[in-house]
Amino acid sequence: MGLIRRLRVTQRAMERAMLGVSLRDRIRNVEIRRRTRVTDIAQRVAKLKWQWADHLVRRKDGRWSPELVSAALVDPKRGGQTTLSASQEAAGYKQHRTVEFGTS
Repeated sequence: MGLIRRLRVTQRAMERAMLGVSLRDRIRNVEIRRRTRVTDIAQRVAKLKWQWADHLVRRKDGRWSPELVSAALVDPKRGGQTTLSASQEAAGYKQHRTVEFGTS
């Protein structure tokens, strides 16, 4: 979370520089984001992270990564159904079929 926070701070600084606004102007971040129309870096990072996990799950070359990623997504409390974290939901992911550990 520390890295994401630092990325957000840096992104906001860049957006302020793009608009020529300083912190002393006391313009809210929401207003700056509306003016620049830039995607939030945390949402972008979450989306890329889960795209990479999806890519790993679809591999069929005999590596362990598909089974490990699939097993990490399965919640045993829900009877083997996959769970979507807040970052996945923010990235716009939908619930997909469950791939059980050790199956194709």
